[in-house]
Amino acid sequence: MEYYNYLKSLHLIFVITWFAGLFYIVRLFVYQIEANEKPSPEKEILQAQYKIMAYRLWYIITWPSAVLASIFAFWMLFFTDAGHIWIKMPWMHVKLCFVFLLYLYHGKCHQIFKQLQNDEVKYSNNFMRLWNEGATIILFAVVFLVVLKSAINWIFGVIGIILFSVLIMLGFRFYKRIRERK
Repeated sequence: MEYYNYLKSLHLIFVITWFAGLFYIVRLFVYQIEANEKPSPEKEILQAQYKIMAYRLWYIITWPSAVLASIFAFWMLFFTDAGHIWIKMPWMHVKLCFVFLLYLYHGKCHQIFKQLQNDEVKYSNNFMRLWNEGATIILFAVVFLVVLKSAINWIFGVIGIILFSVLIMLGFRFYKRIRERK
């Protein structure tokens, strides 16, 4: 069992760094998009710096964290006695669906990262601010599922996530109005 706890600890460490990378990369996307609207030479200086920061974050922290979190999760689920029990639980199936959504989110972030590295701005900074909440919603869902270990109670969690999302949207609109006044 001690062996399992080491795996779980490593998995959690890399999940945390993965989420940190996802949260920060989208914030860098916001900055890159805003820099695109600046006059020269400020625009070019900021864009160059944000590209370097995004590249390092994405390839040195976020991608390796995603891969290592997945390796340790796979190891726990398929090569430990506890994992064989967890994989049969309905709440784990729901959690794995959210993990799949997280991979889709990560993939879309990679696509946006590549576009911005090539100076292709396809989204507004407001869209990116909302997009940044995607990882937050997935994080809430996964944490509640893991802590409650209930496939039924996750329905209440999803309702809570939806309400939380509505609050985020309202907060975003309020913040946008404050920014526009300045």
